[in-house]
Amino acid sequence: MKGDARMKKILILLLTAILLLTACSSKEKVSKEPSKSAEVNKEGFPIVEEEIKLSMMAPGTGMAEWKDMPTLKEYAEKTKINFEYITPPMSDFQTKLNLAFASGDIADVIYAAGSTNLTPGMEVDYGKQGVLVPLEDLIKEYAPNIQKIFDENPEIKKSVTTVDGHIYSLPAINMHPTSGWYRGPMWFNGQWLKALGVKELPKTTDELYDLLVRFKTEDPNGNGKADEIPLTDVKMDSTRPWLLGAFGLKEWGIDEVDGKVRYTPMTDNYKEYLTYMNKLFEEGLLDPETFSQSDEQKKAKGQANRLGLFPDYFSFFTTGETQEVAINNPMFHPLTSSVSDEPLFPRSPGISRGAFAITSNNENPEATIRWVDYFYSKEGREYLNDGPEGYLWKKGENGERVYQEVPEGFDSSEDYRGTLTPAYGITAPTVTARIEGVELSEFDKFIEAETKEKIDPYAKVPFPLTYLTNEEQATVNTIEVDLQSYVEQMEAKFITGVEPLSNWDKYVKTIEDMNIEKYIQVYQDAYDRWKDS
Repeated sequence: MKGDARMKKILILLLTAILLLTACSSKEKVSKEPSKSAEVNKEGFPIVEEEIKLSMMAPGTGMAEWKDMPTLKEYAEKTKINFEYITPPMSDFQTKLNLAFASGDIADVIYAAGSTNLTPGMEVDYGKQGVLVPLEDLIKEYAPNIQKIFDENPEIKKSVTTVDGHIYSLPAINMHPTSGWYRGPMWFNGQWLKALGVKELPKTTDELYDLLVRFKTEDPNGNGKADEIPLTDVKMDSTRPWLLGAFGLKEWGIDEVDGKVRYTPMTDNYKEYLTYMNKLFEEGLLDPETFSQSDEQKKAKGQANRLGLFPDYFSFFTTGETQEVAINNPMFHPLTSSVSDEPLFPRSPGISRGAFAITSNNENPEATIRWVDYFYSKEGREYLNDGPEGYLWKKGENGERVYQEVPEGFDSSEDYRGTLTPAYGITAPTVTARIEGVELSEFDKFIEAETKEKIDPYAKVPFPLTYLTNEEQATVNTIEVDLQSYVEQMEAKFITGVEPLSNWDKYVKTIEDMNIEKYIQVYQDAYDRWKDS
């Protein structure tokens, strides 16, 4: 009898355990089932009738908390879509994004990551894993502004379509008159040109050399000291594109000519560039601190009126002058040389990838794509750029935008703008263009005129935006780091004379031994796919 009772107890315990396990299992299944997406209005506002909440990860600039920005607060009310904003500092963003991907605890939206943080390789990899949502069907049905851009600019659509035929991130598109700027331009010191009676800017490498000699020897800053620095840069990063163009090269790395891909740092034209730069360095025409100074040190020399030719986004960033005075600092004109008889300058494709992605954690992708699509319209891009009326601007009597005085506590309107909208210093998903109804300043007119004369006629995209397969990306990763490091070190050595140019063949052989043919072939294949797509 006791044995029977014991067996009954055991059976009851087993049945109870089975029921508990079944209940837990069913609960787990229910919890994993996705919630139904909110019903989306395909036109107008609000986007959804019942308020929804999503999460967004973006790089923070530190100007203000995103939840407090008037642009986002007002847009949340208009759309009925609220976001929890995760905005680590820009310096930490890549690390935080990688950790989020690795843990699976990724936000619903990745905003303004840019291709340096959300790399093309990551797009392909996480898209293949299903972590990033393909956007092309969502765009067709719910994003008429983006679709219109793709229809009118097929090269933009090609540039954001991966090798598997999907679009995993939206681009930031630049259609501003300065959209062709590949880097900040180089600028001549207008005071020095006037002091030396220079009427025409150099158009050849020989003419530039002659002017730099005059900068060094004729005391153009008028202080009676031989303290002039004819040409300066920080590690050649900003000056290099302009001067490579004089030798027929569009890029310091991979570029394409008539459908043929090449690696420019091993070409004879690049050797001519190094020979020219070495000559400038040896004769004291290139700043001896070019490869050691910081940007702040460069700017200090500019503010002391010691620079004749220098790079920066605008010249007054280096010189400390007002915009009114900076109008007298002309933009550098692309040059020709003994090996290239056509002026050339690399042109930006005007597209920055990785600006907006939707993850598989997002239960409302339809509403989300509608949310961002507004910023690709004229009204939406102006709203995102300057924020809602009443802060940075107000409407004038004729409907034009009248910009208001900056509140106390801000150094400039840009600093104030950075507290109003997220589209400040990051790759925001929108179209950058000149805002209509705003009168251009004399400085803006100057910049556009210089760009139209000195960049637009000569600018060519070095290499289109392409995607690599996983295998191709793995090949590039194994070669690129050491290759770039070696070429960068050798550029500095050749220019400064630490390495004589008589060792050029040895340098080329070293590059060849780094699997350069395989590296070039990867990009040739990627270019051919892009061209045929």
